[in-house]
Amino acid sequence: MSTVLIEIRRAKPADAAAVADTHDAAWRTAYQGIIPGAELERLIARRGPDWWDSAIRKGSRIALMQFGETIAGYANYGRNRARSLYYDGEIYELYFKPEFQGLGFGRRLFSTARKDLAQSGLKSLVVWALSDNEPAVEFYRALGGRAVARSSERFGNRVLDKVAFAWNS
Repeated sequence: MSTVLIEIRRAKPADAAAVADTHDAAWRTAYQGIIPGAELERLIARRGPDWWDSAIRKGSRIALMQFGETIAGYANYGRNRARSLYYDGEIYELYFKPEFQGLGFGRRLFSTARKDLAQSGLKSLVVWALSDNEPAVEFYRALGGRAVARSSERFGNRVLDKVAFAWNS
């Protein structure tokens, strides 16, 4: 019997290709049938290994959940970008490869990102999710997020509703 190490750690430039693969698989699962096909392909292609390498090298906060040698998921987070919302931090993205979804790993990665933000003085937190992405909406509700704002975003010829979930310290 072998033991597989599961760890959460900061992304390094050498992780860029694996993060791009994780992003690709997660987005195809999360948004197929929600974001129009051509637009989804364009969004995925835009976030290839070079994009992730640049983000990591520029100091973006990207935490990885590594399962053995495999990057299972990632969270990208920092200061809240929505000036109209009075929350300090924001988790911009939290995604897992499909085979790692629904196993409790998202909760662990969310907690790690939230703790890292709090240690930087960013005590309150907001996360945006497309309203049609029911698994994400249910995930953030289950974590105690309160719906505090709604907005919309254009993806190709479709305008999709999105909801902001928030947590206070």
